[in-house]
Amino acid sequence: MEKARYIAVEGPIGVGKTSLAEFLAQEFEGRVLLEEVDSNPFLDSFYQDRKQFAFQTQLFFLLSRYKQQKDLAQQELFNSTTVSDYLFAKDKIFAYLNLDENELALYEQVYRLLDARIPKPDLVIYLQARTEVLAERLKKRNKSYEAAIEENYIEKVVDAYNRYFFYYTDTPLLVVNTSDIDFVNRPDDLANMVKEIRSMRGGVQHYIPAGQASY
Repeated sequence: MEKARYIAVEGPIGVGKTSLAEFLAQEFEGRVLLEEVDSNPFLDSFYQDRKQFAFQTQLFFLLSRYKQQKDLAQQELFNSTTVSDYLFAKDKIFAYLNLDENELALYEQVYRLLDARIPKPDLVIYLQARTEVLAERLKKRNKSYEAAIEENYIEKVVDAYNRYFFYYTDTPLLVVNTSDIDFVNRPDDLANMVKEIRSMRGGVQHYIPAGQASY
């Protein structure tokens, strides 16, 4: 997909979204748009007590992502390639995973008002990985607030992502199994990924490296 001007990289926590987004921005001589995760003041409390702090955490993320996307829309988006390490619509994945019924009703009202005002990507790259792989990558990142994340929560996030993208039809979608891929330390993995992106012609395409079983 040579003419993609806006690419969004998505996937569960620890899957490698930011690393790939930064590499692709360099490859396509564009700019990278990174989610402001660490600026969320409720995130540490959320991982300590998800039920109590879910709504505050979710609303902060929703408004922060919206501001970034609006700023992006006001720039000259189509003059160069932009690669983002998140998809705005992913906000709903976590909302439905963590909010109760009353919180969801309020959240949906706010989300619908915001979603209609932001640009849609030309291509979404959905990165997958096995739960145990994600848990190991989180340990290596060694972020303090991630230490409280249980493996069963990671599994719930993985399942929620898989359900969401199984029905996803909004944009061309490239699904990539990254369980045995290392974009950072193996240049060939990145080069093969770039070839796969350039070969995209629309619809849904699955990329599973040779010798790697699907799951």
